[in-house]
Amino acid sequence: MLESMEQLIRDLELLPRGRTVLCAVSGGADSICLLHALYHLRSRLGFSLAAAHYDHQLRGDASRRDAAFVAQFVELCCGAERLGDGTLLPAVPLFTGSGDVKGEAERRGTGLEETARDMRYAFLRQAAREAGADVIATAHTADDNVETILFHLARGSGLRGLTGIQPVRGDLIRPLLTTSRGEIEAYLTYYGLPHAEDHTNSDDAFARNRIRHQAVPVLEGVCPGFAARLARTAALLRADEDYLSGQARALSDQALPLDGGLSISASLLGTAPAPLASRAVRQLIGRLNGGDQDCGIAHLEGVLRLCRGSDPSARMDLPYGLTARREYGNLVLTRQSSPPTLKEVLLPLPGELRSGDWQIRAEAASYGGQPQGPYDFWLDREQLPALALRSRQTGDRLKLPGRPTKTLKKWCVDEKIPARLRDSLPILVFRDRIAAAAGLGPAEDFLPQMDADAWHITILPSADRDILSGKEASPC
Repeated sequence: MLESMEQLIRDLELLPRGRTVLCAVSGGADSICLLHALYHLRSRLGFSLAAAHYDHQLRGDASRRDAAFVAQFVELCCGAERLGDGTLLPAVPLFTGSGDVKGEAERRGTGLEETARDMRYAFLRQAAREAGADVIATAHTADDNVETILFHLARGSGLRGLTGIQPVRGDLIRPLLTTSRGEIEAYLTYYGLPHAEDHTNSDDAFARNRIRHQAVPVLEGVCPGFAARLARTAALLRADEDYLSGQARALSDQALPLDGGLSISASLLGTAPAPLASRAVRQLIGRLNGGDQDCGIAHLEGVLRLCRGSDPSARMDLPYGLTARREYGNLVLTRQSSPPTLKEVLLPLPGELRSGDWQIRAEAASYGGQPQGPYDFWLDREQLPALALRSRQTGDRLKLPGRPTKTLKKWCVDEKIPARLRDSLPILVFRDRIAAAAGLGPAEDFLPQMDADAWHITILPSADRDILSGKEASPC
């Protein structure tokens, strides 16, 4: 078993020489085996070792007994070790933590298993920082991998789910992934190592336990060696998945940051082969959540429907508090909601005003034929002794120079201003008449004559500027 484990570590470079690994120890057979094996391998492979135990506070006295058992095991079996050459390796330090998983699950509104996993890994990463560890080793075995693959297959899964547990995922490594539960039991017997038993492992109310106790034995009876062959199949599928994911990254890498999220050409994803497009969407979601997030096929397909559809303002909610929306030719993934609407206020003439995400400046000057733009324009001062600023309202109409009168909504659609931004655009009004609209420009009726007194209006958006300021200023 040690040889198989060492071979996996060397082949995948799980533990480069000189690094520190934090071993997660629950007290069960698998994690005790992992800790003890790493303890014996550390001198040969040249890494340092620390241990960590997390109490989920879900099993009362049993949880406390497990914590005490782990502490005693580390003290008695993982102490300082003197090598044959006289080198003294230090005792393995133990980091402990606990949390009210049940209470946190109720507060979040999430399941116990999901909450326990989140809290456990948060603790392990904090312990790793304290220990100076580069990676965290968990005791997932070949049997765990088989059960995971069968569970994903039964539930419905793409290629990614059928690759099973990854030997390396970010800062997590699984050195026992080629080791069977039978080999672990033999290892513990050989060394006379005790371990804690979790009674929930025998409870068939849990789906994974039913797969372990009922499905796997049947499949092994039909095809002896089933678990080993499934593991080899998963490795082949993982190679295929890695290749497709690499191809998809060429798509997702074309996304650009926007408004705290990401923006990418909708047609780029919509016309890509489905296996690449769905993986690219998953990668984009992962970029916004600090990792390669697992996302349901329904959500991935929904995002691709947005890309392939004709609605320029369609949107959908995604897990992790994200929103996907079309903004004409682009797909935007973001957490931010639409900017707030603007309350009606008087614009100081001359003067400056900040409203929402906008900075508006009005200066008195003589008009000399300067180009009129969507955010930098000139209005007749004689016709406009006062100006109010507000968001658009139903029925607002605007006639741009040399163009027909339309509602502001229609102008926004024609000029491809994203729907989520339309209600936050500053609108300049005089006696219920629209004098100008940010992103569109001044009304024809309020243009100044050459050399006439004018208000020079400058509107500076502090967000989404790249989206809205793409139009060139044009003389009128």
